[in-house]
Amino acid sequence: MTVAFLTLGCKLNYAETSTYERGFKAAGLQVVPWSAKAGIYLINTCSVTATSDAKSRNLIRKVHRINPDAIIIVTGCSAELRRKEIEKIEGVTRVFGCYEKQIVVSETLSLLRVRGWTRVARDDCSGQFADGVFAAYSTGERTRSFLKVQDGCNNFCKYCTVPFARGRSRNVPICECVKMAEAIAADGVKEIVLTGVNTGDFGRTTGESFLDLLKALNGVQGIERYRISSIEPNLLTEETIDWIASGTKFQPHFHIPLQTGCDSQLERMGRHYDTAFFAAKLEYIRKAMEGPGKPKVFFGIDVMVGLPGETEERFLQTKAFIESVRPAFIHVFPYSRRPGTPADRMPDQVSEETKKQRVAALEELCARLSAEFREANKGIAERVLFESTNRKGTMEGYTGNYIRVEHAYDPGLVNKLVDIIL
Repeated sequence: MTVAFLTLGCKLNYAETSTYERGFKAAGLQVVPWSAKAGIYLINTCSVTATSDAKSRNLIRKVHRINPDAIIIVTGCSAELRRKEIEKIEGVTRVFGCYEKQIVVSETLSLLRVRGWTRVARDDCSGQFADGVFAAYSTGERTRSFLKVQDGCNNFCKYCTVPFARGRSRNVPICECVKMAEAIAADGVKEIVLTGVNTGDFGRTTGESFLDLLKALNGVQGIERYRISSIEPNLLTEETIDWIASGTKFQPHFHIPLQTGCDSQLERMGRHYDTAFFAAKLEYIRKAMEGPGKPKVFFGIDVMVGLPGETEERFLQTKAFIESVRPAFIHVFPYSRRPGTPADRMPDQVSEETKKQRVAALEELCARLSAEFREANKGIAERVLFESTNRKGTMEGYTGNYIRVEHAYDPGLVNKLVDIIL
């Protein structure tokens, strides 16, 4: 029996898909490319935008055309939010929502046995479900793994369906996170990226703290670098920043959502900070971590253009604010109306053409700020972790502060930390 995986959306989904894959492999199934007419297709869907929902549905129909007899398993955010709609798509065998992820492998294997595949072994999903959250980590890359430590969100921002798609905030206990990090290290991986829906909210279900998690992971032998994938500015505490800056495995690289640089819009959308707080947090991090001869801190920020009520003046406020805080990268995307959210019912919607123009303006700003960040790091000593992909005779890797470095391909450098001068 063969199984193929298709994953849409965030790194959290990729970590979960990898965990499903390990479960199926342990049961004796062979993993094949999705184009190879697999016996089972597992599609991990995304629902962050209307386009994501459409892509998820189209993939289901596409694999059914490839093999009309295949078992099609659907999970992920779109499966949770649009379960009845997806169950009606021709070819779909089972749909698993956000609180059913721990049984995806076992239920699929049971289905195989019912259909006569007696050679399928029973799965061992121990350690994959703890305190209401499906624990997961990605495999497949030699240098980097994404470790899921938290899921869900309690914020209910006015434009967002995540609390409905992934449930309330909950976390994997620290002891389980450490076990997964040790398993990652045993595979020879050198870098771990901590992932979650609202990563800084870690500890809500276990009474542990995010800082306690970082300290425990810092002691795992074999892992040389950690990154925090995304963290809300109000949850990244000064105590945590000071500890990271004291000399740890955690890199000077932060991804912090902004969404809009206009205070009235932040308040209207239910965000838990204002621009002054956001700017002060970035400045605190810079003072704690930067200095003569030290790398500059890489800040990536999320910005959503075209939120309801975003006038031209408010957009220009956002643009000016971004220029003032000088991030290294802007992840900019247009607001997508999500049915059932308060923002969808707001009257002052922004046209798609205006959103497109504003995305282009911020992408242009991003290119300039990224170039300025690289220039500011010239002459500074850093370490690069090189990846294995041979790109027409070259290879690439990333510094601790996430600057991409190219080098002539050398297999001896793969998965090695190399000292360089930027």
